[in-house]
Amino acid sequence: MSVATVKEYLKQFNLDEKVEEFTESSATVELAAHAAGVIPAMIAKTLSFKVGDHAVLIVTSGDTKVDNRKFKDKFGMKAKMLTPEEVVEYTGHTIGGVCPYANPEGKTKVYLDESMKRFDMALPAAGSSSSCVRLTIEELERSCPGAEWADICKLPDIAE
Repeated sequence: MSVATVKEYLKQFNLDEKVEEFTESSATVELAAHAAGVIPAMIAKTLSFKVGDHAVLIVTSGDTKVDNRKFKDKFGMKAKMLTPEEVVEYTGHTIGGVCPYANPEGKTKVYLDESMKRFDMALPAAGSSSSCVRLTIEELERSCPGAEWADICKLPDIAE
């Protein structure tokens, strides 16, 4: 997949013009925050896990980590991230560009973590390791039809 594929997907929501491409890498939360000029917590990282015969994508704030107890309570199993090969198979994107958009139909289920509601804006990747989509939380929700809000991640301790 590519940024062009994500832009085409986002056209149906009139959000394709919100895709930003960078000359520098945005493959990690820190790099993406630097490239986009925001704090890391506003980066909407998409974590991918294997659950049964499909993938679960958890779109969460850049400063969170999956809470293993919450994950097990929600999905009935221990969190197991996809391998790099499975990431491409289940999401259509490579690591660094994984996003909740233009994923192969029937292979993924998207969850939006409650941690993102702390902000007015979220910036998920847009299909490459040097892109993002700058969206309001409402636009993020609208552009992920069928996604479910869930409390799966934990916020960092203030002491961290």
